[in-house]
This record gives sequence, structure tokens and C-alpha cells, in this order.
Amino acid sequence: MARKFMAELLGTGLLVFFGVGVATLMFGFHFDGGSVAAGVVATALAFGLVLLALAHAIGPLTGCHVNPAVTMGALLARRLPVKEALGYWAAQFVGGILGALLLWGMFNASPLYSTSKTGLGTNGWGAASDIHISVGGAFLAEVVLTAMFVFVILAVTSKIGNPATAGVVIGLALTVAHLIGIPITGTSVNPARSLGPALIVGGTALSQVWLFIVAPLVGGALAAGLHYLVFPAPVPEPQKVTS
Repeated sequence: MARKFMAELLGTGLLVFFGVGVATLMFGFHFDGGSVAAGVVATALAFGLVLLALAHAIGPLTGCHVNPAVTMGALLARRLPVKEALGYWAAQFVGGILGALLLWGMFNASPLYSTSKTGLGTNGWGAASDIHISVGGAFLAEVVLTAMFVFVILAVTSKIGNPATAGVVIGLALTVAHLIGIPITGTSVNPARSLGPALIVGGTALSQVWLFIVAPLVGGALAAGLHYLVFPAPVPEPQKVTS
């Protein structure tokens, strides 16, 4: 069990380091060349590709949740006991914070970096959103995007799913979520991904981070309910009658 928790911690840290790192380079350092579309695509691909790699690297050990919302969905889908889910959540949040700290330490070595001006790929609504979406709209967006993402994960990792392509499908699902979500909220769909950067940046990002913890967890729970409605419960094998 300790190896599983360590793998979740490492995986979440790597997801934050690479995904949030590309987001910061694109929108903080403005390596998007002034093209918001280019920054969105680059960041979406970064998150999707690193998750694809992690799915194959640690998926056989932990299922590669690296996301408290995914663990919520797995818990409610009865694929994970409560005790193990609690360990996953602790590992994921610690991993997200450590990944953000590592990224912040690296960027601080650049004279062009400023925590207040460059940021660290945080999420937000209102003035912190590219389209200035309201708090209600941001909550709805995060619930819907997370529900879609976790529903796909539950589907492709079920007994009727194809294990050979599951990692690719999951990575693409996260990519799609970011393609639409980045201009809206910066795309969380992962409370651990949001908390680490918000703790470092502080200010508005930290005051708004509650939404990016609560809404994805609600989305994960919704995904478990949808999975239950769409996919039939496995029929237990008939018991053998012995004389």
C-alpha cells in the first residue's frame, strides 16, 4: 500500500510540474507568441501527454488516479475501499504541492520570473478568467468537464473496456477538457493540481481555490452515478451446486 501511495504522490507531482509548467510558460512568460489558441493547444497537449505517459507507467500499480476527483469516482463506483481512497487523497494533495514547489523553485532561478506577475498556472473566475466567467459558470464548467473526464476513465477501465488503449483515451479526454476549459477557468478538473499553485501564488488564486476543490469532487461523484446508470452492474456468476 505504501508503494501505491508513493506512486500517486510522484505521479501527481509530475502532472503538476509538466502541465502547470507549460501553462506558466505559455501564459505567464508569454511563450504563446501572443496567440491564445497556441497557448491553449500547447497546454492541453502537455496535460494530456503527461497523463498518457503516467497511465502506462504507474497505471498497473495504482490505476493512475493522480487526481482526487478520479479517486472520488472510483470510490463511489466501489472500485476502491474508503481507507485506500483516503490514502490516495493525501498522497495526491501532497504530490500536487511538492510538484508546484519544485516548479516554482525552478522558475525562480530566472530573472524574468515574478510570482505576482508571471503566476503559476492557477485557476480562477471573474477577472482571473479569460472570458470573465461568473462563479456559477465556473462551478458548472468544472463539474461538467470533470464528470466527462472521470466518466471516460470509469468506462475504459471497466471490464468491458480495452486495457491496451485505455491510457491513450484517458490522455485525450484530459486534452479535450483543457481545450475548452482553459479560456473559461484555466481548467482544473483536479483539486490537487489547483491547490499547489494557489498556495504558492496566494491572493485571488488562493481565495478562489475552494471552487476548484469542491466542483471537481462533485463532478467525480456525478460521473460515478452516470456510470452506474449507463453501464449495467456485473451479473454475479451462478454458484455451483454440489451434491
